[in-house]
Amino acid sequence: MSKAQVTREHIIQQAAVVFNQQGYAGTSMSDIMQATGLKKGGIYNHFKSKDDLAVAAFDFSVGLVQTHYTEALRGQRHAIVRLRTMVAAFCSLMANPPTVKGGCPILNTAIESDDTHPTLRRQARQAMDNWQRLLAKIITLGIKHQQVDASTDPEAVATVIISTLEGGLMMTQLYGAPDHLRHAQQHLLDYIETLKI
Repeated sequence: MSKAQVTREHIIQQAAVVFNQQGYAGTSMSDIMQATGLKKGGIYNHFKSKDDLAVAAFDFSVGLVQTHYTEALRGQRHAIVRLRTMVAAFCSLMANPPTVKGGCPILNTAIESDDTHPTLRRQARQAMDNWQRLLAKIITLGIKHQQVDASTDPEAVATVIISTLEGGLMMTQLYGAPDHLRHAQQHLLDYIETLKI
């Protein structure tokens, strides 16, 4: 990797933390400069704008989450086990983030970019679509292999899982109390058991 590529990756990694904790609107270029140890010109040598950097930082954060899920699911074949693993992976990632602190980057970005930043909103929707598709695929394959009840609606279950996890995380962050996410996790684990044949 060239020196320029190393610098670019460093900027993205440091900016990802700042954006995820402070939001796009709450992050100034001075914040990015402080986090990276670079001057404004050094940052703009690698990114056209704050928007360009925010999108790259979001993609980096989501990539970390996706890698975490991929590693957690490795070797798991049964649909019910895979769903339980996804729930546990989300909760462990939010409780002990490997790199990007501040909660779920998809939730944070979706809320903040609602109408104010269409590019970030589009990125957040795409990341959410990928997560929903993954869960729905696990359920669909579970139905096919007679591991999940055939009457199960994959899209509905994916929505319930994501909404419950994100809601539990939001309450945990709001109140500074991990019990909310733990309650959401336990509820989902019980719910997933009802999907078995």
